[in-house]
Amino acid sequence: MQTLFESIDTYLVDHQPFWRFEPFFASQQKALPWVSTHPSLCLWLESLTEDQIEHYKQDFSALVSVITPFFPQLNAFLAQLELVRSPLSGLKLQRGIDAGVPGRKLEQIVAMGEASLLQHTGSEWLEWCSGKGFLGRILASQSQQKVTSFEYQQALCEAGQTEADKQGLTMHFIQGDAFNLDANKVFNSNQHAVALHACGDLHVSLIEKAVGHQLPTLTISPCCYHLINSANYRPLSHLAKESTLQLSQAELRIPLQELVTGGERVKRHRQQEMSYRLGLDILLREELGQQQYLPIPSVKKSQLADGFEAFCYWAAEKKSITLPSCDFAYYMQLGLQRFWQMERLSLVQQLFKRGLELWLVLDKALYLQQHGYQVSVTEFCSREMTPRNILLQARKM
Repeated sequence: MQTLFESIDTYLVDHQPFWRFEPFFASQQKALPWVSTHPSLCLWLESLTEDQIEHYKQDFSALVSVITPFFPQLNAFLAQLELVRSPLSGLKLQRGIDAGVPGRKLEQIVAMGEASLLQHTGSEWLEWCSGKGFLGRILASQSQQKVTSFEYQQALCEAGQTEADKQGLTMHFIQGDAFNLDANKVFNSNQHAVALHACGDLHVSLIEKAVGHQLPTLTISPCCYHLINSANYRPLSHLAKESTLQLSQAELRIPLQELVTGGERVKRHRQQEMSYRLGLDILLREELGQQQYLPIPSVKKSQLADGFEAFCYWAAEKKSITLPSCDFAYYMQLGLQRFWQMERLSLVQQLFKRGLELWLVLDKALYLQQHGYQVSVTEFCSREMTPRNILLQARKM
């Protein structure tokens, strides 16, 4: 695991210019950022049609096959990122356990539950950031052991407790703040702690508290690495602390920037909204001399049908600015051109997403190893079920 971390770290450090940027803002420049250092790569990117860009965004393997000549070590880098899938055979759920759980989410929860049960030690469970306790229900019903479900939102605690009581499950919901010292009161040394898609510092908090309380087992699927309480990522392990990488919140978002896999309607809305935002940015810079990007609030998808000009006036009203009389169709066209430039840039950044994610997960794994845990990093489900499919499991030796 140490060797793998060092190899990923070296590759990411050596290739920083290819992932350390935000395509939305980098697209402002007409020239691609590597035009002087990697002109052949830029010529290839500029030659891509819109259909080709869409194809490569949808098919990562196809992208890798055509872009490898520009990155000679890419295949070796990507090969080491492939993780073993946990050997799951499926769980037979008791009637009612899945009440209120959406279909795709249920598949993730069942897979996570089975993976947790296969590695179970301890005599009870701690469900961290539990929500309504869907995962806890499975663990309680399958193991017949107590589950403590810790959740910040009181309403979710109440809904979860009501359903657990209805089903006769030994679950106890506790409302609390994961970052408060009082959170330590829910821990004891008999617990197997589980967390499905706990965000950023929430899963870091669990790991540190679990180490402090000497929990026998942890099963964690990390998510939303950018949701942290500091400007930059705080490394946990010795190796990560020694790395020259210092990741900002914006860079921690990179692993979450998924390929566009939705239907045509979803893709059309995304293209429309991003083109509108980019076109408005150009308009404000050229007509009003705006120097910095002006963040615009979320917009309802239905509003996009009103057209670019209506979007601009809506945004201007929200930001209390007065728009000049101008050629909106011209700026709409420039916004669309910039959208495709952004998509070209994102093709290159796609190559490093999984590597960055695994760097972050391995940092936690190495930290747990330092504190006497036997650790594995696997996948608990397919990426089609959820792209956040990495499973970190640790057992106290």
